[in-house]
Amino acid sequence: MFDSSTKPLVSLKVEQGVAWITMERGQAYNALSDELMDQLTHQLQRLAQQPQAKVVVIRGAGRGFCAGHDLKQLTQDQDKQRQQRTFERCATLMQTLVNLPQPVIAQVHGIATAAGCQLVASCDLAVAEDSARFATPGVNIGLFCSTPMVALTRSLAPKHAMEMLLTGEMIDAERAHQIGLINRVVEAEQLQATVAELAQSIAAKSGYCVQTGKQAFYRQLNQPLANAYEDCSQVMSCNLQHQDAIEGIDAFLAKRKPTWSS
Repeated sequence: MFDSSTKPLVSLKVEQGVAWITMERGQAYNALSDELMDQLTHQLQRLAQQPQAKVVVIRGAGRGFCAGHDLKQLTQDQDKQRQQRTFERCATLMQTLVNLPQPVIAQVHGIATAAGCQLVASCDLAVAEDSARFATPGVNIGLFCSTPMVALTRSLAPKHAMEMLLTGEMIDAERAHQIGLINRVVEAEQLQATVAELAQSIAAKSGYCVQTGKQAFYRQLNQPLANAYEDCSQVMSCNLQHQDAIEGIDAFLAKRKPTWSS
């Protein structure tokens, strides 16, 4: 049986400016059923309107972060339109992560494969335990990871992304760190504390400043060099006029702690 659309597959708590989202489908390695993707997207969209949540963390219950799409649900029939809707749901989820005002951190344990690896690549930052493993293994079952490829090619050097996509092989956390898929590797017992410390460090900054920076970062990525500089020059000029920049510079010069407006 597949998940009921009313079953809570995502839990949320907000503490000290950090929103902790947990995928609660641990018995299935948090495979991305349609219902789980809908609930996760809904929670993210709600958080976008909650300024008290300055950083978002996504994690998975059970033995792994996320095993990708729910293949049983995806192939229960060969209705191409229904399958297309599943991939459209996934695209909406991944774009919601990128477009979310707040930075998003993936807290990875166990496995992150296929669309689960895509989820990691779509987050702004990622921290993994040292035993975590990553893969885009669709090629092994005749289903190339074409949608995970979109996120991978925007996070990794092309040859690293192609190696993952063409071989379908698992890579360990150290290798994922080397190629830029994740930011940090820590011992399992330190994972929660490390993510919390990182999230709190970001949450202590000006919310306006961080959100402005995230938006500009993704916008300039694919712009021609001259356009990127023009765009970001305008962003910095506007940022400089904001009360948080005025306060921050004054606090820096006065050697005191700033008080942010957001």
